Amino acid sequence: MKSIFAIIGATATGKTALALALAKRLPIEIISMDSALIYQGMDIGTAKPDKIEQSICPHHLIDIKTPLQTYSAADFVEDCTKLCDEIQSRGHIPLIVGGTMMYFRSLTQGLNNLPSADEQVRSLLQEEKRCYGLNHLYRELQKIDPATANKLDCHDSQRIERALEVFRITGIPMSELLSQQQMPRLNVQAFGLMPNNRKQLHLTIEQRFYEMIKKGFLDEVRHLKQTYPDLTLDYPSMRCVGYRQAWQHLSGEIDLKTFIQQGIVATRQLAKRQITWLRSFQIPMYDYSQNSQAVIDDLYIKIKQFYKKKFS
Repeated sequence: MKSIFAIIGATATGKTALALALAKRLPIEIISMDSALIYQGMDIGTAKPDKIEQSICPHHLIDIKTPLQTYSAADFVEDCTKLCDEIQSRGHIPLIVGGTMMYFRSLTQGLNNLPSADEQVRSLLQEEKRCYGLNHLYRELQKIDPATANKLDCHDSQRIERALEVFRITGIPMSELLSQQQMPRLNVQAFGLMPNNRKQLHLTIEQRFYEMIKKGFLDEVRHLKQTYPDLTLDYPSMRCVGYRQAWQHLSGEIDLKTFIQQGIVATRQLAKRQITWLRSFQIPMYDYSQNSQAVIDDLYIKIKQFYKKKFS
């Protein structure tokens, strides 16, 4: 089993800056592990590396889907595994970078046997939800898969629909499929970025959100609405933090002040969930915000020692 390096952490903890600093000293190719960066046209609100940053080294799994398409953890594991082989065949170092913890867990702990998304089944479920309400779908899930239903909030539309989709595709309850785990194909040597000062992280998140607005975040979402007339808040792309709030503001549901407040709060909540995941992985942690150069130097040495090769 091949061993691959990864830098994981919550939003706004310096993952991109650290990875690019390492890429200036080592022949690295970055594999993005971010479920938001896959979408085309969603650059500002996702803090996607810009053209200058992406020119420092090759980046993968960025801009690979439109906002109308889906991408699963299974898709990520398949693509990531293939890319690691291709990058190493070129004599380069694959470096996984991101904060989508479900992707990381699937990569390191193995995949379940859940089927890929089926657009036809998903469309039928969304139509049923529009006609009969989410509670109708939840009651159906309680009948066919009570084990999964009991774990879900009755208002969790995304997961309720996914559980029903799995059953309709396979005829097998999702809880049963989840018990049949596939072993991982990569041994991931991960390092986490964990801020020691939570207040400083919150301040960084707030400052970055205001900077996104200055860069044209609302214009970006406005362009998405115009470019993709079929796009709605039910799509996974619009569940990316900040986009739902921007959409609601542009639709006249909330004012500018509320949009900003809710967007910042949603980003902080995302960071909190990511940090909870991060602690469960039991990996070495660094605070990049406190002593960035020391973190860069330490990981540079670790990567060189692991590959037992001198890179210029």
